[in-house]
Amino acid sequence: MEPVRGMVDLVGAGPGDPSLLTLAAVDALNNADVVVVDHLIPPRVLERIPPTARRVFVGKHRGHAVLTQSEINRLLVAHARAGQRVVRLKGGDPYIFGRGAEEALYLRRAGVPFRVIPGITAALGAAAYAGVPLTHRHQASTVVLATGHHDPEDPDGPVDWTALARAPGTLVVYMGLAHLDALCRTLIAAGRPAETPAAVIQNGTRPDQLLVEATLSDLAAKCRRAGVGSPALVVIGHVVGHHRSLGWHARLPLAGRRIVVTRPDREDLAADDLLERLGAEVLRAPMLVLGPPEDLAPLDRAIAGLGQYDWVIFTSVPGVRGFFERLKSLGRDARQFGAARVAAIGETTRSALEQAGLRADLVPTVVRSEGLLAELLPRVRGARVLLARADRGRPLLREALAPVCQLDEVAVYRHQDAPSLPSSVQSALVRERVDWVTITSPAIVDRLHALLPPQAREQVGRRIQLASISPLTTEAATRRGWPVAAEAATPSWPALVQALVEADARLRGPATPTAPTRSGKLAIRLQTLPQDERSAERKQDIEHQVRASERNPQRQVEDEHQGQKARNHHRNQG
Repeated sequence: MEPVRGMVDLVGAGPGDPSLLTLAAVDALNNADVVVVDHLIPPRVLERIPPTARRVFVGKHRGHAVLTQSEINRLLVAHARAGQRVVRLKGGDPYIFGRGAEEALYLRRAGVPFRVIPGITAALGAAAYAGVPLTHRHQASTVVLATGHHDPEDPDGPVDWTALARAPGTLVVYMGLAHLDALCRTLIAAGRPAETPAAVIQNGTRPDQLLVEATLSDLAAKCRRAGVGSPALVVIGHVVGHHRSLGWHARLPLAGRRIVVTRPDREDLAADDLLERLGAEVLRAPMLVLGPPEDLAPLDRAIAGLGQYDWVIFTSVPGVRGFFERLKSLGRDARQFGAARVAAIGETTRSALEQAGLRADLVPTVVRSEGLLAELLPRVRGARVLLARADRGRPLLREALAPVCQLDEVAVYRHQDAPSLPSSVQSALVRERVDWVTITSPAIVDRLHALLPPQAREQVGRRIQLASISPLTTEAATRRGWPVAAEAATPSWPALVQALVEADARLRGPATPTAPTRSGKLAIRLQTLPQDERSAERKQDIEHQVRASERNPQRQVEDEHQGQKARNHHRNQG
């Protein structure tokens, strides 16, 4: 059904991790005409905004505002009355210290239809990622969320800190860092014991999340020594101590690592998601921009005569996508291939073909042009062959195939060099705040070398490590004088990530955080768990999870369900 126009969605973007966006939030962004963006929305969340939508930044933070709240309210109404679908994107949840209620009331009075899409608020997200359960059956049966925006020692302030100091359970204070000394003094003076466990969580749910634990009496001093800054959340209560055993996020194999991904900008963002699930912060810096060929006529002629070919060869995922996008735009589908057989250079290209509704007849065991040629040459002698590829690249396939078959080569997509590095990436590189850079083709290596600032170029192989997708890419880096710290066992993105994780573990030291399973997926090694969790029962549970991850997901869900029933029965019998 066509989304209603002339309305406003008040959308919670969550606390920072882009994977915490709700399905409703993603749907709202996909259908937006205008997105009014709040302060502290992470770049990876902003990538969800379609290029056709207009972005309006209205961020506010202490001491600075692009627009006043009244101006923001009027802006929302004006766009909605112009018949546009407006998304007001707010950090956390719109109704938790986000002034969403004020905006909703203004829209209501103006007669503008709206809906509220809740988001995960910082208290829930940051505490869960830090391993702090806000409630616990034996320690905290209540949770209080309070704002620390105003000075707690101001007698006319909006919060009754005396009442909160005496309340049992967990106290969570938003925006309390600027008045942290006063907050702690006020709570202690009002009766909260000075030795009460407390913590400040900075950048909750993000790769650079930091937790500083202390008692209420020395929390402010410890945070100053640690250099804690905003955004930060204060958690006070006995549940804080659980982070030492439940802090799962800090144990992820790439926790705290900052990785520059140089893949072309049209390639799947799920590649970045894999690194983020392992704890890394991803900085996107595409070295190549992919687009349609300047002249579509040769591709259109090849598609029109597709059924006359004996073989069609695809050498990349973008090639498959570009080909089928054009096929669809011409009103045709996979039936156009007729009896033509199809070759794919590797498994990822084969998978892209299957997603498009076509099964590859040939996938070489050696995933590079030489491997494809070795298996293809005996099959195509005298045949009519279409080579669908980028407008530039290695000439090996063309030069080897042309003498033995009737070869037509057609550009399916165009490579353009990125004009510059994104400013945020350049800044991180110059300030030596990058740990890894991924490289996935010789062309990317060459463009990266050209764009890197001299001081960053000298740090490659020293402070900044390279992870390569293939021997060919590694050779290109070596020619530039860059050593490669990690090389994928097979030319695929999951294999590159696997190699990067293993190399990063070696570089960190003797405590290896990850190990490959038979499926090539990653599992946390048992020796990284705290000593008190290395029981035989825990070990069996983890090994079961690793084995289950190698089966299909539905079977895994069924196994987990049956296993839980068996454990419950055993406990009841006991």
